[in-house]
Amino acid sequence: MIVTTASAEEPSLHHCADTAGKIPADAEEPPGYRSHRFRQKFFKNISDDTWNDWKWQFRNRITSVERLAEFIPLEKQEQERLKFVTSRYPLSITPHYLSLIDPDNPDDPVRRQAVPSFEETACAGIGQEDPLAEQKDSVVPGLVHRYPDRALMVLTNICPVLCRHCTRKREWQHGRWVRTDAEINLMLDYIRRNPDLRDVIISGGDSLTLSTGRLEQVLRRLRAIKHVEIIRIGTRFPVVLPQRIDAELCAMLSQYGPIWINTHFNHPHEITPAAARACDRLLRSGIPLNNQSVLLRGVNDSVATQTRLCHELLKIKVRPYYLFQTDDVKGTEHLRTSIETGVQIIAGMRGHTSGLAVPSFVIDLPGGGGKVPLQPEYLLSASGGEYIFRNYQGRIFRCRNPRRADGAADDAAALAAAQP
Repeated sequence: MIVTTASAEEPSLHHCADTAGKIPADAEEPPGYRSHRFRQKFFKNISDDTWNDWKWQFRNRITSVERLAEFIPLEKQEQERLKFVTSRYPLSITPHYLSLIDPDNPDDPVRRQAVPSFEETACAGIGQEDPLAEQKDSVVPGLVHRYPDRALMVLTNICPVLCRHCTRKREWQHGRWVRTDAEINLMLDYIRRNPDLRDVIISGGDSLTLSTGRLEQVLRRLRAIKHVEIIRIGTRFPVVLPQRIDAELCAMLSQYGPIWINTHFNHPHEITPAAARACDRLLRSGIPLNNQSVLLRGVNDSVATQTRLCHELLKIKVRPYYLFQTDDVKGTEHLRTSIETGVQIIAGMRGHTSGLAVPSFVIDLPGGGGKVPLQPEYLLSASGGEYIFRNYQGRIFRCRNPRRADGAADDAAALAAAQP
């Protein structure tokens, strides 16, 4: 069992602090330092054991504008505006995630993801409620079957933090719900009847809001279906509530592998010592970790920030997997960037850092079209058995193309197949 001690929660400052333990003026605070300072100011009488109790964190989420204003300076007019926003798009932030916000910076990248903005309703006419057409592809309530060999189980709409860019923002207006046993039975029956389904993704909301025992019931029944080879869990708990990743949960998950977890870090400030420990616990339990970022305006829409994020992810043994173009969801237009921005970020990373640190830039097509990867244009032409490429430096290279086994050349078809 991994025990979190009082000293373990406080980050090491040796790499950026002077001998007095202060942060030099020209250095950026390490992520854990701001959290420690937040605790000293607002939760000084809360013990480490209590702070590290995920159920305490969940019960003490900040869910009202009045409560938020106790931690972040908000003018009266702004409070009234945010109350209007939260009447449609509610607010929920864990104390841990709130502790990562610089309260004096209105453009703080963590704040932009978690704190409501008047722009969510100011641009209410832009976007769609269900841009990915999940409801259309739901074969039974809660089960989306779009790809031939994969299905998505949505077990709850509850999350510890309501991310302002959420693709299922429509569900926030329907109250809090968890799938009933009857609904889960229908999902599992459908999966049993479809032997092509080898990969099942469990999502929400966030399925880790369920009790460990409740989640285990679903995993046990899924694992009993012989044609289900892979189970994936999509969760943001390692980021917004890493205390949930405790010994009990990891011991349970380790019994039902292969399980892969896709988590959701969007900015380097989210990679705290607590988050690193949570990821390490999962990895030591035999669960590989991928990261799926969302490209967000003012949060991570630069080469420098994406590169740093991916480097920090690799340092905690999490593979950068996808960088998603933000879905065309109502209430998120202020956070969306151009598609060209994402392509340019990948171009700026490719060749300047390890390929392991470069995620795939992906658009989830509206109307249920599925995921499409986009890459910078490296292939210029293919003719006469020769391919012509431009590399990351802009230099041109020619590569001889070996003939097919039947001796024929099909340059047009080859070029078409090679395009992203």
